[in-house]
Amino acid sequence: MADTELDVRRLRKPDKHPTIFATYAALDVGESFVLVNNHDPKHLRAEFDADLPGGFGWEYVERGPEVWRIRISKFAKTSVRRAV
Repeated sequence: MADTELDVRRLRKPDKHPTIFATYAALDVGESFVLVNNHDPKHLRAEFDADLPGGFGWEYVERGPEVWRIRISKFAKTSVRRAV
């Protein structure tokens, strides 16, 4: 089964991270989605590291320069600490 893509390029900046975390929270353990963005989401990765240490996978599928695709997987049943 192919991963669902979440393309956040057209979302307003304040809506991007909450949408991504909500999508992650809706996953079952073992599922994943592919985030599509117009830049390397390094700050988002830092948020995942802080909020979900060891509970997620982060795999670059495409590394720009115009389109970035990252497969984000759920490894453990964890709750996201930030408001989504």
